[in-house]
Amino acid sequence: MRKLAPQLQLSSSKKIMSTSQSTKTPQPRGLPGFLRRTFRNPYEHDIMIDAPSSAPGTPVLPDDPYTRSPSASDVISGGGSEPLWTSPASNGEEPDDDGRTSQSESDDSADNETEKTDNSTNSEKEANSNDRPAKPNATAHESLGGNGGKIPSFLRRTFPREEEDDSDDQSGASETSPAKARSAAKTQSLPSNPPANPKSERSNPSTTSTPPKKSFKETQFESMLASPIIPLRDLRKLAWNGIPPQHRPVIWKILLGYVPANASRHETALRRRRREYKDAIKQHYDIPDASRTSSEQETLRQVLVDVPRTMPEVPLFHNDRVRRCLSRLLYIWAMRHPASSYVQGINDLATPLVAVFLSGYFVGRDCLDGEVMGDVTDEMLEEVEADTYWCLTNLLAGIQDHYTSDQPGMQRMVMHLEELVNRIDADLAAHLKNTGIEFLQFAFKWMNCLLLREFRLPCVMRLWDTYLSEGDGGFEDFHVYVCASFLVHFSNELQQMSFDELFQFMQNIPTDDWGDREIEILLSSAFVLRTLFGDSEAHLNVVRQTVG
Repeated sequence: MRKLAPQLQLSSSKKIMSTSQSTKTPQPRGLPGFLRRTFRNPYEHDIMIDAPSSAPGTPVLPDDPYTRSPSASDVISGGGSEPLWTSPASNGEEPDDDGRTSQSESDDSADNETEKTDNSTNSEKEANSNDRPAKPNATAHESLGGNGGKIPSFLRRTFPREEEDDSDDQSGASETSPAKARSAAKTQSLPSNPPANPKSERSNPSTTSTPPKKSFKETQFESMLASPIIPLRDLRKLAWNGIPPQHRPVIWKILLGYVPANASRHETALRRRRREYKDAIKQHYDIPDASRTSSEQETLRQVLVDVPRTMPEVPLFHNDRVRRCLSRLLYIWAMRHPASSYVQGINDLATPLVAVFLSGYFVGRDCLDGEVMGDVTDEMLEEVEADTYWCLTNLLAGIQDHYTSDQPGMQRMVMHLEELVNRIDADLAAHLKNTGIEFLQFAFKWMNCLLLREFRLPCVMRLWDTYLSEGDGGFEDFHVYVCASFLVHFSNELQQMSFDELFQFMQNIPTDDWGDREIEILLSSAFVLRTLFGDSEAHLNVVRQTVG
């Protein structure tokens, strides 16, 4: 018995091995037709190619190991070591996995029988559940093998066909048989993978409406204005180089002291100040003419004469409603400041304030052309008028002696300008003296109107951004350095002119083509001069004594 045990074990093991070999499922050598159109190569990243067609003249893609479809062994074994199927041979026979002609035709026939059986079974099921015709070019059999090598719609992103148009789709739809339609419905029910190239699925940035990117300066201003307590020192530093137009109305009101730095108190301060201005209108303007004194009547007459001549080149100030607002606020200011009363030139100082505060209601629109006045309500205009009055009051408080009797502040600024020009450009100062031109003859207007009649209004707005950032001395001390830089800028031309030419040139300096760039160069030059001579009054006095 002991001798027979090893033999029994050996015989039983052989029997088990033979049984396992007999029951092993043979792997098919070719890929069935229904699998060729379903499975994709994992190396091709969702790029599907047309299956080989036996129809003559059908184009065949080159044999590429990274774009061909997987073999049956790959599908069954999950990606074995056998090579993928290659393009068909020249005789029309399908090669096997080794590149040779198929050795057993029974495998192909069995595959075909299996495919027919599956198709007939599926056709019976779909005939009862789905009678809708499929969309053209959606059938896998028709697009990959049986319709002249056409590419279905879900693959057109990968393989475009220029010769394929809508007319072909319409003709293909009429020739689609019910069996093909049911097969197409089955194919469409299969899960689809994401596109091979995600970039192709992204929307075109040119067609999408994206807001314009904000500059770094705009971002800084927005961050600062969003603070509960606005830091005035940092705001002045930032505003020195210019304020974006959309933020200019608010920042000017802050820098002029019209509204506090505490953002939560802005609305309360605005309502209170606007209510006070309405009371001032009732007290000084909306009264009978008989109740006015002769001095008040003369002041009102002078205001009504000067307002129509204010900014004649700007259409906004041709509007009657704007002119009435200017007349009212200038007269009320004169009544409440009897020491200086109204002086010609103050009307010009109000124009940048009106234009800037009005632009706050129409961001992105040009208010200077006057077309916005059709959209301006009476309430808006009343608020602009009140804001302009209070800001003008605060602005003139720092240069009030410019408009008092004998105007001492104006004469002081002209004298300072002459000393500065003698120091930085002695040749120009000597030429002006030799030709008989006095600084007071042309510089008085520069100081009285703050260069408003020498520049276009947009340039003045940019100029005032820096003046307001300078604090109390912006419209007086720093303005002198700006005037000196402005005069020296034309030094070469002025030294070649005679008296008449000089006088005419000074009355109409060519700055119509100036923009922000020229103004910023002028401001930079003035800053350098102020840095060099701001604290050197003794040097300027020495120069004045030498010239005298």
